[in-house]
Amino acid sequence: MAEDICTDRPLFGGSISSTFPVRFQDVSNVRQVPDHQEAFVDPSRDESLIFELLDLKPDVNDNGSAVWFLQDLANEQDAQGFTLVEQSGVVEVPIGNVSVVVTTAIGKMGVSKARQGREAQNVVQVYLANLRLKNVGTDVLVVAYEPVLISPLSESAATVGAGLPAPAAQSGFLPMAEVFKLAVSNFKVNDWSLFGN
Repeated sequence: MAEDICTDRPLFGGSISSTFPVRFQDVSNVRQVPDHQEAFVDPSRDESLIFELLDLKPDVNDNGSAVWFLQDLANEQDAQGFTLVEQSGVVEVPIGNVSVVVTTAIGKMGVSKARQGREAQNVVQVYLANLRLKNVGTDVLVVAYEPVLISPLSESAATVGAGLPAPAAQSGFLPMAEVFKLAVSNFKVNDWSLFGN
């Protein structure tokens, strides 16, 4: 097994926490991140992990909600060649004393970095979990990005190299699928007042 050091990390001022590797750096130390997001990146691998709080989408069914959010994300990012790889059924898990509906989906898509054009698109595998906190009217998204193929024209190529990235385990790191599972399974709400009344 890889020797990635993982720890419990505070999110949203400590109101929420999750566990994931310390190699993921807080993006807000580098650039502005919206208040409803917490974003972390491992620049040496071009992998990222994002926690997002959204108003509950009551018109989206629990079954397939992760797929709906993944397709919405692909549209928002003007992704090319979106393919759904896998989706889970509905699972109910306790978070504190509240039962929460959770669904997951995995997809592949071509996306460009912020200001780069389609010619610089990287192929990424995207892991998305939707935790439906219906008691506080919130859809929580946990999203993990793992590069599958890095374009030589992408700004990522200068740091990570173009082409196929080295497998995480080969580099001594947890694979992104494991990082994602760890972050989702260790998601905790420490202070429900974050969500208002």
